[in-house]
Amino acid sequence: MTIVDQADANPRPMLIRLDPSDNVAVATSAIAASQRETLGGREVVIRTSIPAGHKVATLPISSGDPVIKYGQPIGMATRDIGLGDHVHSHNLTDHHVVSDDLSTISPPPPLPKQSRSFDGFHRPDGRVGTRNYVMLLSTVNCSATVCHKVVARFTPERMKRWPGVDGVFAATHTTGCAMQYDGIKHQMLGRVLAGYAGHPNVGGVLVIGLGCEQTTAGYLAEHHGVVSLYAPGGKKLTRDAGVPILTMQTEGGTRATIEKADALMVEVLDRANRFTRSPADASKLTLGVECGGSDGYSGLTANPAVGVVSDRIVACGGTSVISETTELYGAEHLLVRRSRSAAVAQKLLDRIQWWKDHVAMYGGQIDNNPSVGNKAGGLTTITEKSLGAVSKSGSTAMEAVYEYAEPITSTGLVVMDTPGFDPASVTGKVAGGANLVLFTTGRGSCFGCKPTPVVKIATNTPMFDAMREDMDLDAGTVMTGEDLQSAGDRFFEFTLEVASGRKTASEILDVGDHEFIPWTVGPTL
Repeated sequence: MTIVDQADANPRPMLIRLDPSDNVAVATSAIAASQRETLGGREVVIRTSIPAGHKVATLPISSGDPVIKYGQPIGMATRDIGLGDHVHSHNLTDHHVVSDDLSTISPPPPLPKQSRSFDGFHRPDGRVGTRNYVMLLSTVNCSATVCHKVVARFTPERMKRWPGVDGVFAATHTTGCAMQYDGIKHQMLGRVLAGYAGHPNVGGVLVIGLGCEQTTAGYLAEHHGVVSLYAPGGKKLTRDAGVPILTMQTEGGTRATIEKADALMVEVLDRANRFTRSPADASKLTLGVECGGSDGYSGLTANPAVGVVSDRIVACGGTSVISETTELYGAEHLLVRRSRSAAVAQKLLDRIQWWKDHVAMYGGQIDNNPSVGNKAGGLTTITEKSLGAVSKSGSTAMEAVYEYAEPITSTGLVVMDTPGFDPASVTGKVAGGANLVLFTTGRGSCFGCKPTPVVKIATNTPMFDAMREDMDLDAGTVMTGEDLQSAGDRFFEFTLEVASGRKTASEILDVGDHEFIPWTVGPTL
């Protein structure tokens, strides 16, 4: 993204235009009616008050004509729009058509290789963690309370015994039963549970189930490779790999399971505490990129700056994962063009079509996606939102498309199919192996996701200042003169520091215990 025109009558430009072909500009702050601005040599008289982050017409636009932003159509005018008019939901609607033309595929050449490192936790399987958590994982909602009661026993005072462990948390959810055995819903949940159990940021895990659910230890072992090393009444842990599993029905109920879990957790913590940080190549990083509570600045500042970080990670030989398929709709053609092959591009188009069909089953449309907060922040259509969101992917080739929570084995830029709902989206990427997350927000989302650190990036300085305890980085500096590459490099250096142990704002606030939200598709039986 390059700002090609900006009104220069004030120290802080009031209007910016992003591409020479755009017929709208973005207000950098609230503008009063009748105010005059000069943009690209043309005087623009603001005809109605414009909220910060919203769009202003820089040319007359006839009803039925495209509204252009980022050099791309973001929708169609529903009435005549005059020079200086506010452009938003009252005169703009989405008008995107997905193309199946794969003739434009032209993957960009690889970036020059970079060599960087961080201090991480080396795991027996060769992966490297950026954190060293111990987790209690519930296979079914019926064991959720037990998991939380066990975690509550490991107070900060008690945890001093294990200084090498970042913390203990419970990953609980609302399902695990009442679903078709090995159906799509069951498979999706199984992938999430297995992905968390084997995550590189998890130095030890204890799985607790009820005993009669669909997602039993046997199912996880048979279909997802989660191996139990502890049979009730049997031998204790003797190896450095595998997952101990308890079932409440076998152990004798709630109280008995809590007591057994407490004792077993001591062994798991002792084992996890043996891991220490040591240098690792940045190629061991898998970065999840996310945007939530987006506004009119997201696609101008924070998202493209994160795209720079994505490129840096890929240049180091690592992996960057973009998701939120419903927020790629409208910009999918940009990723199709960058696809490594026609097969990769087609898989993305197939997922877009699946979402269109899925939403239609419930009488909805993908354009229902922009939230009330998104629209208040200046985003009108899903296409506009997606064009800004896709800039988080940087500029490299799209190497692969993964199902939700599928283990990510490719390096480079990849897509994971997830919903736009942030907790479910990030849960999927973490299950796939993301050991870092960069999360941009314009409205002020408060989010963490144990066991993976989440770096919160504000799209604008006023929100960054207002929510300073929840934000790590300010991308609003791009609006006042910082170059996007410089901002991205600054964010990349911060990301390496976080990978090496620097705490994020959400970690300092201890946010992240309740954001484990597996996405599953299918009926509850």
